Amino acid sequence: MVTTSPSAGRGQVAPGDLESIRSLLNSWLIPNDSRQPTDRFEDLARQHHWREPEAALIRELRDDLRHAVETTDSGALNGWIERTGIRPAVEDDSLCYRHAAGPAGDLLAVVLAAISGGTWKRLKACPDCRWVFYDNTRNGSKRWCLMYAGGPDGRACGTIAKVRRYRDRQAAASPPARRPLGTS
Repeated sequence: MVTTSPSAGRGQVAPGDLESIRSLLNSWLIPNDSRQPTDRFEDLARQHHWREPEAALIRELRDDLRHAVETTDSGALNGWIERTGIRPAVEDDSLCYRHAAGPAGDLLAVVLAAISGGTWKRLKACPDCRWVFYDNTRNGSKRWCLMYAGGPDGRACGTIAKVRRYRDRQAAASPPARRPLGTS
């Protein structure tokens, strides 16, 4: 597993093999210091010994999975199912997925298992920093990566958004400043 942010702490980690997908998705991030998108896929590829063209395929899969998490549009997943030739099989009274697509197929199998197990929908992207986290709340309603900064580099996206909304409401509710008579 690659930890790409201090906010990867408790409450962020996905269960089982789904954590490998969350780590893959977070190889693209928006760091707090620069607020510029950063792609750290090469580091992850080196760690897993993925070589070209395998790495390019996995990067493409990452981008499509990230889109599916951020938009809840899973249409691209059907294309990946066809592309990898992945198919369900029953083995030892359990559902598994067979393919000949290498690591990309292995990652897709984890996603399909998460979809069938109901855990995929709990993988969410923060609307502010786009960090992918696992929603482990009882009702599955978590929206922000964190409410409190998880360390010196951590970002409290939920708190920041709430303060922004509060200030916007205050600005809208306060009457416009009046100018003294005789000034323009």
